[in-house]
Amino acid sequence: MAELVSLLRDQVDVVGTVSDGRSLVEAAVRLQPDVVITDISMPGMNGIDSLRTLKASRVVTKVIFLTMYNDSELVSEALRGGAAGFVLKQAAGEELMTAIDVALQGRVYVSPKVAGGRERG
Repeated sequence: MAELVSLLRDQVDVVGTVSDGRSLVEAAVRLQPDVVITDISMPGMNGIDSLRTLKASRVVTKVIFLTMYNDSELVSEALRGGAAGFVLKQAAGEELMTAIDVALQGRVYVSPKVAGGRERG
């Protein structure tokens, strides 16, 4: 996580970090960030369930998944849940800021490296 924070701090304001899904929801409700970067696999509550909880709580934030899971079913589930982006960890340095920019423009970014994935506008 330290590498990710270091990468992001050079380009955006990082307002918080958490280590599990429940803390993610609590922090997002409290901090109201423009963008949340999360993983699918997290202790306590997975990322997709955290996304659903945020949407049900009417928290207005863009959620981008940064994950090692290159699985088109997970991508579809995340997008159906309202995700604004899906980036593989192996491509984070190249694509994460692009995904954030695309999400802030109200579009959805899916890493081309994801099985069957593409940028959507």
